[in-house]
Amino acid sequence: MTHNPPANAPATSAPPLHLSGAQALVRVLLAEGVDTVFGIVGGKLSPLFHALSQEPRIRFIGVRHEAAGPMMAAAVHAGTGRIAVAVAELGPGGLNMASGLGVAFNNHLPLLAITTNQHRAASYPHVGVFMDLDTRAVTAPLTKWNAVVHDGRRMPELARRAFREALSGRPGPVHLDIPQDVLGEVHAFAADAFDIAPSRYRATLGPRPAAALVDAAVALLRDAKRPLIVAGGGVVAASAAPALRRLAQRLNAPVVPTQMALGVVPSDSPHFIGHGGIIAGESVKHAFARADVIVSVGCRWSSWMWDEHGALARRHHYLININIDPSALGQPALHAVAMQADAGEALRDLLAALGDEAPPPAAWLAEVRAVRAAHEDKLALMIADTDETMHPAALAKAVADAMPADALAVYDGGHTTFWSNDLTPAHEVRTRFHEPGMAHLGYGLPAAIALQSQFPGKAVFNLTGDGAFGFTLNELDTARRYRLPVITVIHNNAAWGVIRMGQRAGLDFEMGTALEDTDYAAIARGFGCHGEVVTRPGEVAAAIQRALDSGLPAVLDCRTRFVPHPAVGQFVSMNKYGFASLTRGA
Repeated sequence: MTHNPPANAPATSAPPLHLSGAQALVRVLLAEGVDTVFGIVGGKLSPLFHALSQEPRIRFIGVRHEAAGPMMAAAVHAGTGRIAVAVAELGPGGLNMASGLGVAFNNHLPLLAITTNQHRAASYPHVGVFMDLDTRAVTAPLTKWNAVVHDGRRMPELARRAFREALSGRPGPVHLDIPQDVLGEVHAFAADAFDIAPSRYRATLGPRPAAALVDAAVALLRDAKRPLIVAGGGVVAASAAPALRRLAQRLNAPVVPTQMALGVVPSDSPHFIGHGGIIAGESVKHAFARADVIVSVGCRWSSWMWDEHGALARRHHYLININIDPSALGQPALHAVAMQADAGEALRDLLAALGDEAPPPAAWLAEVRAVRAAHEDKLALMIADTDETMHPAALAKAVADAMPADALAVYDGGHTTFWSNDLTPAHEVRTRFHEPGMAHLGYGLPAAIALQSQFPGKAVFNLTGDGAFGFTLNELDTARRYRLPVITVIHNNAAWGVIRMGQRAGLDFEMGTALEDTDYAAIARGFGCHGEVVTRPGEVAAAIQRALDSGLPAVLDCRTRFVPHPAVGQFVSMNKYGFASLTRGA
């Protein structure tokens, strides 16, 4: 009879591995399936780049600003479910990286950020060498977990912990700050030190809900007359969209996908009433006002789901709240049943417990769908606008019609994203992407580049505004150098349009909102990309085809005018939320 050795058995007698701290780190990255690193090369990072240069299974994409690195790494996870790495030099590199980490942190997208620092004799505490920075402290509010690696012998342990923290429970970015000498120093590691599978040091499956809570939820759903489903990013992370669609059918329920769950029900589904909460217009407001039972799956109830009184799930609702993160249960929306569970596990248990009983009458769903249809009728009138300067709805519809069926699209820009959200069909998850958590303008181009690196056979679009595009247009150089032919479509109204509207409406003034006379197509050509100016909706399809045929990153500078989106009033209501509303009840 043979026995497997216990987990604490002595290491193999094979000779040890002599590796630098950087080489040990790369071994852990490989075990976790990391295949892409984003960042900018730096002198004190040389040991890490040397180790990466020796590993053909990991691709390095050099960006033009460190903030783009975490944005790209976050987009990799959003698009694929895999984790990626962003790296930055000490000092200003870490400072630049911080804004990109905010994107990942506020959207709960995991990644590993790596920075270097002065050698240990001159850091923590720092002694005054140029580029000194306590990078761990800078990134602490923007990461789920971070640490300084003071000893290279701890590299495997701390790197594994970083992945465990990033991917367990509520996911998010993590950060390791590694002094330059720790990256370079060589240590002896046991021959089998890097043969440990991730399943040995972190959970790989989420928890199931308690049986009693499933029973309580099912009792509410069986009595529900007007059920409503809210689907968040947790559904996408758990690959649970098919189960959620089955629950919608079982309940005859309308579904509101959040901005992190675009496509969780197709745009042409009979259960779809609009993406993203309040910016979907009156149908969502109507659904919440009339619903009796709400099933919230993997949604943290951010302000996209608020009005001036706070969360649209009110105290009188029976809310079944499913979230893997216990801190997302009970705040800001009060619940009747709270399940700390993986979205997929909870949905499977709910469906099994509900069984094959006949669904409730379809009148409720038809009622909400009728409100949605009225919103779509408003959009249709705007699409048909023939004014000399393009209506943003006409542009958004023309772009959607011209995009290849399997194309991916990132929505960037503040008010511009509302048009894309309404008029770009989403038939499956991980095909349409937005950044609602931090709402960081300029996210679109880095995210599109990252998605193109992961899906080389698909067309990838960055649908953005002129203001937003200015934040990261330098990454056109990255796209061109790595032959990643993303297509950027700019809604160019030559202004910070929604800010101008607010200034005029609120205090009857205007300051700093003009963005005239920039030719973004010419800028693109200066980077070696394809660029065109488009002035009419009828020109869009041919321009997109020329962009695709060019094989280059492309910019279509589409001249539009500013027109408020039909749901902008709903968006404004959220911004009216304040302490006074807390005393009114709901």
